[in-house]
Amino acid sequence: MVRCTHKGCGQEYDPENNTPQSCTYHPGAPVFHEGLKSWSCCNNVNKPVMEFDQFMQIAGCTQGQHTDEAPKAPPPKPTPEVDLKVTSSSGGAETYTSGTSTPTLGSKAPSEAAPAPKFEEEEDDLSAPVPLGTKCRHNGCSVVYESDDLHRKEGGEAAECTYHPKPGYLCCKRRVLEFDEFLKIEGCKKGRHVFVPKARPKSQQEEFTQCRIDHYQTPREVHASVFAKKADPEISSIKIEENQVHLDLYLPDSKRFRKTLQLWGPVNVEESSYKFYGTKVELILRKLDNRSWTLLEKTDRDLGHINFTFGVGGRTGTIGAKELILDDVNKART
Repeated sequence: MVRCTHKGCGQEYDPENNTPQSCTYHPGAPVFHEGLKSWSCCNNVNKPVMEFDQFMQIAGCTQGQHTDEAPKAPPPKPTPEVDLKVTSSSGGAETYTSGTSTPTLGSKAPSEAAPAPKFEEEEDDLSAPVPLGTKCRHNGCSVVYESDDLHRKEGGEAAECTYHPKPGYLCCKRRVLEFDEFLKIEGCKKGRHVFVPKARPKSQQEEFTQCRIDHYQTPREVHASVFAKKADPEISSIKIEENQVHLDLYLPDSKRFRKTLQLWGPVNVEESSYKFYGTKVELILRKLDNRSWTLLEKTDRDLGHINFTFGVGGRTGTIGAKELILDDVNKART
């Protein structure tokens, strides 16, 4: 038996019984952007997902024959020249840093340290029956359940699991350039397989919560504050689109805030950004047309003849402008 090297397949196959319909795989490359994960070959059919486990479960979009050929590596990208500075500590150790460090838009670097919520691993419920063919839930483990004596009994021949305890392999310091190499990174922890996870106590179960959102605007930008205290920037994600902002914030005590903002007006994605702070997440949305926003989000309610939103008070009021900026519809009303 030979193991297929197609992305999204990885099954063992018999070369003598390999038809054009044997393999279902992804011919494209993985796309990781702003916390969302998808495949370039089918991201218009299989929508991007947030979790790495969900990404690994996206079914292949192309059928063909299995192959054991090594994937072709893309041509190397030219390495930009970097002006390196060398500094020496009191102990004589040298540290190399870039002399021109330019912050990028959408950076998650927090200016205030926020402790990450404690990560809880799943445990196998040994009292629960396991259907034959169930795969171990651990990242990096491909073991398929056959019997309790083999895979669940302590001291069993294949009871020890080698796996990655954190999603996205965040537990490992090893870094690779190719996705195929990433999938081959050997697990960094040993323990029991997890075929049927134990139900967590209610206090440990993930709980969705609400966070207050305030905003104000200037003639060119909308500033929104999401009061998500101690949101973890490592596993949280924010995706800014022209007419939407997708928020998925992980908070302490297994709490999570998820919301999609349907923006009042279009924004320039490239010139918009966000930052994590200890008590909130700050969004800076650059307007595309520089007109006033009546609200942060679109609404079906009849707001009457509201022509402007630049005010001087109130929690949801907006400040910062001295002149009225109206779109064509509101100009006609005046």
